[in-house]
Amino acid sequence: MHTVFRIGDVRKIDKKSPLYEVGLKLTADDDQQLRRLTDRIRQETSGNTGWYRLGQLLLKIGQFDKAEELYTALLEQASYDSDNAYLYHQLGCLKDNQGQYKEAASYYETSLKIKRKTLPQDHPSLAATYNNIGLAYNYLGEYPKALEFYEKAHKIKEKALPPNHPDLAISYNNIGAVYNNMGDYSKALEFHEKALKIREKTLPPNHPDLATSYAWIGAVTNDMGNYSKALEFYEKAHKIKEKALPPNHPDLAQSYNNSGAAYNDMGDYSKALESHKKSLEIRRTSLPPNHPKLAYPYKWFGKIYRGMKDYPRALENFEKCLSIRQKALPKNHPDKATTYSDIGDVHRLMGDYEKALLFHRKALKIQENVQCNLLDCATTHINLGETYREMKDYATALTYFQKGLEIRQKKLPKNHPDLAVVYHNMAKLYLSTRQYSMAMKNIQQTIEIAQEKLPSTHPHLLDYKETFEKIRKKM
Repeated sequence: MHTVFRIGDVRKIDKKSPLYEVGLKLTADDDQQLRRLTDRIRQETSGNTGWYRLGQLLLKIGQFDKAEELYTALLEQASYDSDNAYLYHQLGCLKDNQGQYKEAASYYETSLKIKRKTLPQDHPSLAATYNNIGLAYNYLGEYPKALEFYEKAHKIKEKALPPNHPDLAISYNNIGAVYNNMGDYSKALEFHEKALKIREKTLPPNHPDLATSYAWIGAVTNDMGNYSKALEFYEKAHKIKEKALPPNHPDLAQSYNNSGAAYNDMGDYSKALESHKKSLEIRRTSLPPNHPKLAYPYKWFGKIYRGMKDYPRALENFEKCLSIRQKALPKNHPDKATTYSDIGDVHRLMGDYEKALLFHRKALKIQENVQCNLLDCATTHINLGETYREMKDYATALTYFQKGLEIRQKKLPKNHPDLAVVYHNMAKLYLSTRQYSMAMKNIQQTIEIAQEKLPSTHPHLLDYKETFEKIRKKM
């Protein structure tokens, strides 16, 4: 009685039968943390019929094809508005997980339309749908729309729920994610810390939602330039996910992705490569072939190989990333712009300046026409500046550097490593134009930041010191 099992696999008995076979693995009777987690999942999937609970469980463990099969069959049999609204909502969740965000938004909006006919405007069920519409728009890169729907959901939840309810944590988490995508890191951190505070009080220590909070705080901390601290949060999240999730769950892939990003930023390219290879392996087995999240490992491989100065391999991986994003994302999605800029930067490093300019301008065209992360715009300006600097058009280069620097100074802490990058670029420009005192001023700012924030063996720090020596010899 009350034995706790781990789920191995889930499969239909045969095509004609409505029954599923669930493979179970026995756990130790004294696994108290797993028992608490199981009790929590039981609460989270309670209150529905057996079929609906099975659907929720299939979603939770990443069995998306099985969940879709089940929900589609249930929708064909549903006769009540409440059942239809619920099933459309769940199909939206499923499409979210499969990376089909337009379809997800469409299912959620159908669910919302049905709910609005039968429910009061502040009903908690509406909050769930507003929340998930926000989620879809966030993935589609429409950040203001995402924020609008998240805030509608949060307003209802605040009225209906006690202050430490786990659903409020989800709300804070989602709002924080949008602010992070928009480059407003201080606001993002504020909301993620609110979510973490609730989750630490209300959830067992190995609950996947707690891992989500640690991972998001890690992501914001990483974006703010505190790479070693970010890695601590990522490792906390990963330990929980390893215990709580099946080995090929997409959330584990994201966990490896996060650690790999931090290792890359710290200049530890071998560890970064190892993490992203694990991420790709899981995503290949658990996601459809053109899922947008399959682009992430290739993006990071591109960044890692660029850092290692293996430019042909960097270009190959950025192009794979772009190919997936062109199929999976809307025409003007901000992530396409960052990929164009990455490809442009590799062409610059390979000496093909015309191609570099072409890709940077493609990136800028998207970034000037959608509300994207201003820091991504700054990177494109700086990449354009570097291209013009190498073409010896120093006046144009300086204009782009100053645009990028202005954004980064407004949005980042004053000792952020990304500021060191642009100071270094400007130091090289002033060296080329024989303005040695300006060159020295910029390289000193560069090295001061890098010595504080980067490991002593980081390749960037070695480059900065080399530039310093060149400037010193000219003075």
